[in-house]
Amino acid sequence: MAIAKTFQDLEVWKIGRSLRRKLYEITKTLPTHERYNLAGQIRAAAISLTSNIAEGFGRFHYKENVQFCRIARGSACEARDHLLTCLDERYISSGQYQELDQELTTFLRTLNAYIKSIGSSKTFPDAE
Repeated sequence: MAIAKTFQDLEVWKIGRSLRRKLYEITKTLPTHERYNLAGQIRAAAISLTSNIAEGFGRFHYKENVQFCRIARGSACEARDHLLTCLDERYISSGQYQELDQELTTFLRTLNAYIKSIGSSKTFPDAE
């Protein structure tokens, strides 16, 4: 396995980026009365997926990196709950929900593997 030189090299970050784009697209289709509250919550959770991975990557101690990854994991669960709200309110179709839920599952599995690798390697690239 190649050592990541930047957070952008991380597979989990790439998956999160793709997911973030799709979640943002969903917010653009929400009814006007949901554009502030629910859409804002979805966007905040979506941003947190990748930004916490990036911030953790930039930390010098592996325990800090793991902590930021745990925040990203919580944001993935939060995004899943918001998508359930969208499904329940019929803002998205069952198919849209299932596709995004599967991507969230992939993100979480990849993130869990990344967290495990951080704890076992306890090494980081040199600061640039």
